[in-house]
Amino acid sequence: QVKLVESGGGLMQPGGSLRLSCEASGLTIRVFHMSWYRQAPGKERELVARIFPVSGNTNYADSVKGRFTISRDNAKNTVYLQMNSLKPDDTAVYFCAARRPQVVDRYEHWGPGTQVTVSS
Repeated sequence: QVKLVESGGGLMQPGGSLRLSCEASGLTIRVFHMSWYRQAPGKERELVARIFPVSGNTNYADSVKGRFTISRDNAKNTVYLQMNSLKPDDTAVYFCAARRPQVVDRYEHWGPGTQVTVSS
C-alpha cells in the first residue's frame, strides 16, 4: 500500500524559509516522478516543482523558480521542498504526488497535504 505523508508546514513571515518533507512508503521514490503541488483557497491546484526518476532532473513553476528547491533522499525515501524568500502568495496547502514513468496523464498517489501560511 502506497502512502505519502507531508510535514513541515506552518506559519512563516514573508521572507522566511520552510522545508517540507514527503515521506513515502510502498514505493521507491528514485524510480517515480515525484512532485509538489499547491492549492490556495479559491484557486486551482498547481504544479510547483517536480523531480524526475533516476536522473534527478528538476523543474519548477515560474512563480517559485530561484526560491524553491526540490530534492530527494533515496536512503530515507523522502522528497523535500526547500522554500526560501516566502511570499504571502505562497500561502496554500502543499501536496506531495507520485506517478510511475509510464503513467503520463495523472498522478497516481497523493498525500493529505500540509498547510503553509505566509503572513506578517
